[in-house]
Amino acid sequence: MNLINLSKIAVAGLAVGVAVNAFAMELYVDTKTKQIYAEPGPGRMLMGSFEQVSPGTNGYSKHDGTVPGDSSQASSDSAAIESIKNEMELEKNEIKALEEHVAAAREEKAKNDEKWFNKINVRGYTQLRYNLPLSGDRIAGDPELRSPGDSGIKNNSSFTFRRIRLVFSGDINDYVSLYLQPDFASSVSSSIDNGNFAQVRDAYADIAFDKKHEWRIRAGQSKVPFGWENLQSSQNRLTLDRADALNSAVPSERDLGLMAYWSPEHVQKLWKDLSKKGLKTSGDYGILGLGVYNGQGINRAETNDDLYVVAHSSYPIDLGFLGYPFTGQVFEVGADYINGKFDVPTGDMTLFNGDKLKGANIEDTKKTGGLREERYAVHAVLFPQPFGLQAEWNWGRGPGLNPNGKGSIERQNLQGGYVQAMYKIDNVFREDGVLIPYVKWQTYTGPYKGATNSPKVSVDELEVGVEYQIMKALEITLAYAAMERTNVSNLGQASGDVARMQVQWNY
Repeated sequence: MNLINLSKIAVAGLAVGVAVNAFAMELYVDTKTKQIYAEPGPGRMLMGSFEQVSPGTNGYSKHDGTVPGDSSQASSDSAAIESIKNEMELEKNEIKALEEHVAAAREEKAKNDEKWFNKINVRGYTQLRYNLPLSGDRIAGDPELRSPGDSGIKNNSSFTFRRIRLVFSGDINDYVSLYLQPDFASSVSSSIDNGNFAQVRDAYADIAFDKKHEWRIRAGQSKVPFGWENLQSSQNRLTLDRADALNSAVPSERDLGLMAYWSPEHVQKLWKDLSKKGLKTSGDYGILGLGVYNGQGINRAETNDDLYVVAHSSYPIDLGFLGYPFTGQVFEVGADYINGKFDVPTGDMTLFNGDKLKGANIEDTKKTGGLREERYAVHAVLFPQPFGLQAEWNWGRGPGLNPNGKGSIERQNLQGGYVQAMYKIDNVFREDGVLIPYVKWQTYTGPYKGATNSPKVSVDELEVGVEYQIMKALEITLAYAAMERTNVSNLGQASGDVARMQVQWNY
């Protein structure tokens, strides 16, 4: 209804009544509801001044311009009033219909929002690397320098995709959530070393026992909670590769099984607050965790009836209670344990010294069902605000290759770890620009079960580098590494220096 029609109502209403003693009255209309008021107020617009009248003795007002017996004007006014009433009724019905339509649309949207596939988030990242061996791979007669953490470290190599990941995650309801992560940069062993194949990395569901997700079961293929750096996403990790000492316990960090985690709400909040500050946490794997898994490695079939057992603990401590200079500092400490039988995959092997080992002979020395592996680990992390430290160590025994004679699989001692220091510089050229120089030393002596025959390796490496987060979507890392490593394909001990570069884009 428009303002003109409302004016007609007011005028017609006043015209019907006739008064002897008239006086002026100002009327106001609400611009939203179109209701008429006799007093000003918020959202009300002045219509004008109107005079109240009373009818004369003949039933007509001296102000209405009619004369006794003239019914044409009265009829016209009555028709106008009736028309306005009809318009008001129509508009009232239209408004009601519109309100019902809006309510139905909201109800339909709410139903769609409850559907699990409308709650799925998609994100990911890609890592492009360039490794330039400065020594150690081009000297005739020397072993080739190789690293299990990066297949691009080898002779005649340059640019490689280290990771191409997509993550699909979301809450199906208040108690069940899903996580699916394929990688499109996996390699397939062949004579021509094919790469960039798709492979499932994570495929699990979290089943919570409360809406705060303090207690939950993780079912499927997921990270085994052994080691702090192992649990940290490669998208967030500062150094280019994980340390061999901890990663040798669970190559590729994942396996198929069931994990139980306990994460109190206040600890969840502290980890989230650290992430919001741009600090690199290992993720929420609980302050306590316990699980069972196959133990043969990612995307591998189980080959014995024995399950690995893992126990995990990690607790972040806000050091603010110590006062300055510890205000805002967080120190995380924890320990882990795994135990299970590993069935070593065997195969033919030509050693660097020329000796040839037959896989069949090695297989004959294996104990049925595999040999027991048992490891203990501890970790401590001071998050860089701005200076930080990170260290881990593990020790134990596990199955590995004894290359003497025809070769055999035996339980061997193992130990190793790393120490890392870093310094975080914020607001580099941009508000979201972050620069983190770092230095990392690692060492390990023991079996590497991610390779055929689980050969015993010796690793000693020093890496110096800097990560520059140009923006949230783009990062670049430059590093220099002095390496001494056992080549797991022939047991040759190689050493060399490597200049490394990685460009990572996040989406």
